[in-house]
Amino acid sequence: MSKARQLADLGNVYDDGALSNRNLLINSGMQVAQRGTSSSSAGYQTVDRFRFTSSDMDQLAFTQSQDTTGPSGFTNSYKITVTTPETTTEAEEQLFMFQAIEAQNLQQLGYGTSDAKQLTLSFWVKSSVTGAYCVAFYQNDGNRLITSTYSISSANTWEYKTITIDGDTSGTINNDNGAGLELYFFLSVGPDRKTTDSTSWGTWTAAKFGYGQVADVAATSSATWQITGVQLECSDTASPFEHRSYGDELARCQRYYNKIVGDVINTGIANGLSQSSSTGTFVMTFPQEMRVAPSLSQANLGMTDHTNYTSAVSGVSYGSISKKSLRFGLTGTAVMTAYRPASVMAASVGGYLAFDAEL
Repeated sequence: MSKARQLADLGNVYDDGALSNRNLLINSGMQVAQRGTSSSSAGYQTVDRFRFTSSDMDQLAFTQSQDTTGPSGFTNSYKITVTTPETTTEAEEQLFMFQAIEAQNLQQLGYGTSDAKQLTLSFWVKSSVTGAYCVAFYQNDGNRLITSTYSISSANTWEYKTITIDGDTSGTINNDNGAGLELYFFLSVGPDRKTTDSTSWGTWTAAKFGYGQVADVAATSSATWQITGVQLECSDTASPFEHRSYGDELARCQRYYNKIVGDVINTGIANGLSQSSSTGTFVMTFPQEMRVAPSLSQANLGMTDHTNYTSAVSGVSYGSISKKSLRFGLTGTAVMTAYRPASVMAASVGGYLAFDAEL
């Protein structure tokens, strides 16, 4: 077959958009979960880049988890399970999952111009609660909002959904490392959060935020809601899901959060110098440049000067910190010899050092 014929058979493959990097979201196949696979708390707790929020819920208890089931082609999903339901979903109460997208990754959308591009969202979802669900797109820099809905038709069945929204010709997305667009999946919404139509772009108000939400996962005993294969692309139609490798997704996630965990006791985490019998200074270079200079957290760490070992780190102090590297100090029990090469170790399985630069 001639090369001309081969190219003809490809059709408009070069005109129909990028073959890779189409998805504006990160970790959409729910592969990476650096923090853990299950939690009964809100916030960034399990699947990377997806945050779960329970706002003003009085009785609600739940678990969020990285589940090992999904529709055909997916081995993971993000799952919410209600363990204690909310008695009644009242004013100001809301339950949602969201991902924030860095503004400088959205410049191709052309918001604020006459050439503002459409966005298409596609995803697989399963819930025990049927009915209409709200999806909200919030534009941070311009304080702008648009919402749409999808419906769960059959309980406990994976369903594929697509939503297309218009570009915002009056919007603003700054070219910086702040949040440019936030994508919200509502599970429950109080009555005051859905009284005003928000199906076209306009200024955010609380009354618009969950417009169209009918299903109430929070108030349903033992309710479940799962999602995977979430794709947001600059297009007027949905394309097949862009499967990225685990390594690729992990690297993208590490711009926002990086956790170094001791899989076995005494795993080496960082190297440096003992400053005294109880203190050490250590240096780390991050595997990816982080969005901003991160905050640091740790648990179950020890220090060693390679002769003596302390399994009780009681304090952390910062030296210089940037988006690329960190110099930090640890304080522990007084067993080391000053001015020797030293290492930070996992004092027990699961000991960790974590860096957070989330939006």
